[in-house]
Formats: sequence, C-alpha cells, structure tokens
Amino acid sequence: MKASMLEKVGCLLNLFSFEQPEWGVREAAEALDIPKSTVGDLLLHLAEQGILSKTESGRYSLGWRLFELSQILIEHTAFCIEARKAMRELVERWGETVHLAVLDGIQVLFVEKLQATPAVEILLSRVGSRLSAHEVGVGKVLLAAQEPYRLPALLDQLPLDAPRTPNTITSREQLERALEQVRSQGYAYDREEATQGLCCVAAPLYDLGGRVPAAISLCIPAYRFYAQKDHYTEVIVQAARGISEKLAGATCAIRENG
Repeated sequence: MKASMLEKVGCLLNLFSFEQPEWGVREAAEALDIPKSTVGDLLLHLAEQGILSKTESGRYSLGWRLFELSQILIEHTAFCIEARKAMRELVERWGETVHLAVLDGIQVLFVEKLQATPAVEILLSRVGSRLSAHEVGVGKVLLAAQEPYRLPALLDQLPLDAPRTPNTITSREQLERALEQVRSQGYAYDREEATQGLCCVAAPLYDLGGRVPAAISLCIPAYRFYAQKDHYTEVIVQAARGISEKLAGATCAIRENG
C-alpha cells in the first residue's frame, strides 16, 4: 500500500536528529526510498511554511516554526507549567540536574532540563533527546505506570540486547522485576545504567485521574548519590508529590471555571 502524503511528510521530518540535523534532497530520497522529485517538492513546501529552512548550500534543516509550536505545547501543558516551578527550586537548593520526561512509544523524551552551573553536563538527556525507556529512572517510572494490557507489547520492542553501560538492564525478567519494585515503592533508580559515573532517582507525576503523564528525576554523580541515596530519594518523591497535588488542583479549578 502506498504511503499517503501525510505519512511521507511524517517520515521526512523524522529523519532530522541531533546526529544529522541537515538533509539534502538526494540523500533524503534514498533514505526513505521515495522519488527524488517527490521529496524535493515536499521539502520545498515545508520550507515555505517555516517548518523547514533551506540552507545556503541547498540542504534543509528544521525551521523556527517548529520551535514556536513546541513552546505553545509546553506553555499549555499543565504538568510542564507546574513542574518547572518545582524544578527551579530543586536546582537552586541542591545544585543538581533535574529532568522532566514523557514516554513516547518505547522511548523517553526529555521535555525539560534544568541544571546549576556546577552540575555535571549530561549530553544524553538534553531537551528533545530520546533514550530507551529501560535505561533511565524516568523511563522505568513511566513503563511501570502503563496499563497491564499495553505493557507486554512495549517490553517486546525494547532493545535489551544493546546495553548502554555494564549496568544497563539486559533481560526481560530483570526488567519486569524492576518495574514491579517501582510500582511497590513509588520511585525508580538509574544506577549508572545510562551513563557511568551518574545516578538518578525518578518519581511519577500524577494527574487528577491518577494517570502518569510524566516523570521527574534528580541526577547526581555516583560518588555523591550512593552516600546519600535515601536523602535524594525523599527529595524527589516529595517534589513529585507536590507537583501532582498542584496539578490536580489546577485541573479542578479549570473544570469549575469552565
């Protein structure tokens, strides 16, 4: 079955990444196995709409209209608004890096990141980047919150055979045990599973309906984390609880005023 024009546009936009932020007509056509003339027309039309931008060399990069749309999404997403306030307080008080992430398929998408100047720079988790959900604390939290009927299909797709570090989970059984523990205790750890020398503790954000649209994490160099694990855990769990309470309150207020 031939792909619709909308599907082709989606596939074309999905080519752009941190690793390859620019594409030429020919290489995009080869990557997607779509006629060069079709890809050329699509790229040109997207550039005219500001979705893409044409460089001086004739290649294409993402356009500023996408940035504008992303800001609209963030500014009008309740958990982002409430989380930002708490994240600033965490960074100011503890001087560590704080992340806000959502689950997109089997990947964690980092939608916000705040860090103090002395904090360790974590390139893997820059805003807009993705990691396999089983590799990080926020991912385990979000997987653990999935409906039981959805979870097996997600776990089937995870690249458990490609560990990022020696500590990354590599078996289905190990991951299922970890997720059960997350459900039981209400938080998750990343013990140098995505980056050696770096640990995180993550907790869920709940909406009024009890769903978990996002997770928040505090990331600390391993030598500090192991010495104060319980302390950092309490800090992030309390922060997540406060965000969830404000999120529920904001939702109630909207419903009452609506």
